[in-house]
Amino acid sequence: MFLVFNKEKIISYIIAISAVTMLFVFTTGIYSNQNKENIGVEVSANTAKRLPVYSVDTSENKIALTINCAWNADDIDSILETLKKHNCKVTFFVVGDWVTKYPEAVKKIYDEGHEIGNHSDSHPHVNNMNLENNIEQINNCSDKVEKITGTKTKLYRGPYGEYNDTVINATERTGHLAIQWSIDSLDYKSLTCEQMWERIEPKLENGGIILMHNGTENTALSLDTLLSNIESKGFKIVKVSDLVYSSDYTIDNNGVQHKK
Repeated sequence: MFLVFNKEKIISYIIAISAVTMLFVFTTGIYSNQNKENIGVEVSANTAKRLPVYSVDTSENKIALTINCAWNADDIDSILETLKKHNCKVTFFVVGDWVTKYPEAVKKIYDEGHEIGNHSDSHPHVNNMNLENNIEQINNCSDKVEKITGTKTKLYRGPYGEYNDTVINATERTGHLAIQWSIDSLDYKSLTCEQMWERIEPKLENGGIILMHNGTENTALSLDTLLSNIESKGFKIVKVSDLVYSSDYTIDNNGVQHKK
């Protein structure tokens, strides 16, 4: 049996085969791209986000108290007097602009033996910034502190509590350790002393880090009572640098720092 092909039939077969081939390639390409997208999501989901230190794994009854300084300095003398009364040293995270406005306050804090941490230069939304700009924010603040105290900052807390991998990388490149908190007093919302204590007490545990602010309505007025309450629970109030590990440590998925 012989098959007879004319010119028109041959052309039709070629066109049909070409169409099927193109359709196969196109479909395969879509499937491949979808797989790539799915792989990207999976990798992203499984890639651990870098974290600052929220708290520290320790058997010692130590709690770090931190005070962010970004507004005024009207209550600094009162805060320092209360801290002196309780014979405890804490960490003040200062904004560079605040340092420029209130150099005397910075000097008083340092001279009283408290620790000065870095809270950026101008309190921007750092998550929206690239690596270079984050580094600049940290370095500028540190330089301003050094001009007054002779000492560069070593601890960094991002404005608004923001952080991402870029922020953490900038923190490390500038020789800082990123610090968050495990207990938020919400003092900036004008809570009363009683309301702040209701937030703080249930979360008190070894290695915790408390967040407070100066320049608020009730922080300075409430500090004496809050410190007394914390001490009555058997905790010693310390600077962040006296709580965290400076080397040979890991940070777990909850932001808890562990000694290796």
